[in-house]
Amino acid sequence: MSDAAGRLAEVQGHIADAARRARRGADDICLIAVSKTHGADAIRPLIAAGQRHFGENRVQEAAAKWPALRAETPGVVLHLIGQLQSNKADDAVALFDAIHSVDRSSLVQALARACAKAGRQPQLFVQVNIGGEAQKGGCAVADLPALLGEAKEAGLAIAGLMTIPPAAQEPAPFFALLDELAGRHGLPLRSMGMSGDYETAVMLGATHVRVGTALFGARG
Repeated sequence: MSDAAGRLAEVQGHIADAARRARRGADDICLIAVSKTHGADAIRPLIAAGQRHFGENRVQEAAAKWPALRAETPGVVLHLIGQLQSNKADDAVALFDAIHSVDRSSLVQALARACAKAGRQPQLFVQVNIGGEAQKGGCAVADLPALLGEAKEAGLAIAGLMTIPPAAQEPAPFFALLDELAGRHGLPLRSMGMSGDYETAVMLGATHVRVGTALFGARG
């Protein structure tokens, strides 16, 4: 408990410092604890320390551990931050409160059907492959307007954009571009920044940061 609380307080302090430097309020930034690959025993101490937003990469892994954890602690908010297969859209809509990886036409259509069937819509982010990396998910910058238009036509409300910058490059320009794209399209939320660069992301407009290692230590 004390270790988890200490790590959480340290990350929250860094977020607050970065927000202050950017003349923003720390309360405007949502800290998502990336719990992928970590079991319930590693997650519970962070919940006990007050953390409520958690991120998972895979629908199947989240479905195996989160229903029981949520029954223990009402108020947990679950974010899907990994790639989503269209055939898992129903499961994702049922389980997650936010999906950060909308990135292609087929997924937009699958999510629209799933949301209509479930009578609910998670908060949705379009993932943008700003670095143009072939191995990474996300729509190309040039394809963003069309994808946003298709989502609107399908009845989906897109709340923001998400990106993961190239690992070997300075992240600031990529964060700045995502912030500019979100502003251009009138989207209020920006999901960007991880354990190694979340302070930079906060300085450049992040509303959601996805932090795993700094909160949990090395992945299980």
